[in-house]
Amino acid sequence: MIPTKEEMYAALEERHGAELQRKLSEASVAVCGLGGLGSNIAIALVRAGVGKLHIMDFDRVDISNLNRQQYFPEQLGQYKADALYDTLKRIAPYCEIVKEQVKLDEDNIPKLLADDDIIVEAFDKADQKAMLVNCVLEELPEKYLVSGSGMAGIAPSNMITTKKITKRFYICGDGVSDVADGMGLVSSRVLICAGHQAHAVIRIIAGEYDI
Repeated sequence: MIPTKEEMYAALEERHGAELQRKLSEASVAVCGLGGLGSNIAIALVRAGVGKLHIMDFDRVDISNLNRQQYFPEQLGQYKADALYDTLKRIAPYCEIVKEQVKLDEDNIPKLLADDDIIVEAFDKADQKAMLVNCVLEELPEKYLVSGSGMAGIAPSNMITTKKITKRFYICGDGVSDVADGMGLVSSRVLICAGHQAHAVIRIIAGEYDI
């Protein structure tokens, strides 16, 4: 039996406190890219009680994704936006989730992200990361932006940190490791970076802007 919306909110409020939960419930967060970072970030945010989540990706679930991304074997071939939407709704049935099967670029970013309070960059490729970051900083300077950079391999966990770059721009990761440099993406280290990004979003929502 699924709890009512009021019961789920009360449980979150008991855990987080009334003021923080009110802020979380009123927030709108965009997650751009639904791979190892984005799928884990999205799950953390809906579990925290974020009221609106805007998820975007153009790709489909592949067997190579299953080692670190929040998808199931039976979802192979599905669009990631569709598959993750179903999972998120199972976790947080009353969260407002907007899904888009779209490839973000300089032309559509300003319109697609216009209504979101906080933007999370969770792409795999460095050139796409740079494109999104630069576009948001130039076209949507009033938005908060949380990006990921460097989480490949099995280097120590504590190398992954969160850094405040400007007043509204944060980067999480080790800033060094890259898939092309050797060992690829390992689930535990990707999850650590995703946790940093999700927690940075929650702190911003809470009004805690310093890292």
